[in-house]
Amino acid sequence: MSGGWLEGYAALITGGGSGIGRAVAERFLAEGAAVTVLGRDADQLDDVVRSAADPSRVHTVTADVRDSDRLHAAVAETVERFGKLDTLVTNAGVWDYQRQLTRLGAEELDTAFDEIFSINVKGYLLAAQAAWPDLVKSRGSIVMTLSNASFYVNGGGPLYTASKHACLGLMRELAYELAPKVRVNGVACGGMNTDLRGPETLALGGRSIGASFAKRTADTPPPPIPLHDSSTDPRDFTGPYVLLAAREQSGPITGHAISVDGGIGVRGFARAAGGDEL
Repeated sequence: MSGGWLEGYAALITGGGSGIGRAVAERFLAEGAAVTVLGRDADQLDDVVRSAADPSRVHTVTADVRDSDRLHAAVAETVERFGKLDTLVTNAGVWDYQRQLTRLGAEELDTAFDEIFSINVKGYLLAAQAAWPDLVKSRGSIVMTLSNASFYVNGGGPLYTASKHACLGLMRELAYELAPKVRVNGVACGGMNTDLRGPETLALGGRSIGASFAKRTADTPPPPIPLHDSSTDPRDFTGPYVLLAAREQSGPITGHAISVDGGIGVRGFARAAGGDEL
């Protein structure tokens, strides 16, 4: 596609092999960008390349976001391949499947906390640390995948909710620290039909949120959000990422999170207390 909002941009997307990460990668490509996609599953990354209309604008890096050396390598390879880095999308994450505190043993809590925070929070920070020098050179931006759980409770259990609140604070702090050269913003997504997995420490690494969506039938009650009939297709969540990446469209915006959650913020309380059954 010629003449898109990201024509001539170079981006690096973590967790880009599936779900919202892949949808953002495909949207960036459609908007004219060159994209490095980083993920742990080499087969998924190969499929991203095969599906691209112009594979020459796609580079893949097999890596875990907890590995700082590999993140630095991904940034270096992006600059070598595409000449620069304009946008970092920090996106890789895991969900705790709303495992409440009362359903977590002490050992589970200890190990799951370390895993979830090392991916969801530390992974974002390590990627930003690897990328900021090149983003300063390009006067680029960071776009973080946040969540409705960055603002509201019960979008996950205490571990996921705390991790996403932490990402919101991280986004705001980096927006201050990297200004005026680098803009840092976020997209706070609601529930969508993706291959989002759970933590391996809770034996949920093989469970995909997409399986839950697959079980829905015509008789399944709609989600309790104002736009309860809104799309759950990750591709329909990608517009804000393009807007925030494009300096020509959002140059004065930093430290801001765009909520794409079906209107959770105007819903009110679904129930008064979460622990009535205790």
